[in-house]
Amino acid sequence: MKNKQLIISVGREYGSGGHAIAVELARRFELPVFDRNILKTIADAKHVDVENLEPYDEVPRNWLFSRKVRGHSSAPEEHVAHMQFNFLRKKAENGDSFVIVGRCAETVLRGQKGLVSIFILGDRERKIERIERIYQLSREDAEHKLDRIDKKRKTYHNYYCDIKWGDSRNYDVSINSSRLGVERTVDMLELYIQERMKDL
Repeated sequence: MKNKQLIISVGREYGSGGHAIAVELARRFELPVFDRNILKTIADAKHVDVENLEPYDEVPRNWLFSRKVRGHSSAPEEHVAHMQFNFLRKKAENGDSFVIVGRCAETVLRGQKGLVSIFILGDRERKIERIERIYQLSREDAEHKLDRIDKKRKTYHNYYCDIKWGDSRNYDVSINSSRLGVERTVDMLELYIQERMKDL
């Protein structure tokens, strides 16, 4: 299995533990994880300050302050998104194996033989409890944060992708992490990925 390409794409609802699941899958399969750290790699390659890119990471285009001229967008959100998409495509074309969190990877890398795409969802109450605990927020603030971030992720994803965010038809596996918890969800996904690897 070591010489086979494996790309694990993890989409996630906020508060579902999706990022933690991605990190643990990366540890078990001994793969690098790409999330916000993509921006640092891109910034270094382009000799720009990563802080100039971070405000536009996984955020929808601001229609009020951008426009398209002859098919080219002036929106920095789009430029940052496409830089990340191109980064992922190049890594995949080079035969690299990795775990990628979000960034429309299940669509950007669709057709890549070694791709396993996963979407992590969760029960609203359990997600709110997790956000309260991790970020030490009141319930009201946790609910507000959940709704705000999921709305942002959904708008971002649906702008760039033909199938809607969270639609099970877009992923190999959609799983509710609230049922088993993070650790046992990873156990189940590890078994699935191992079986998939036999066919690669």
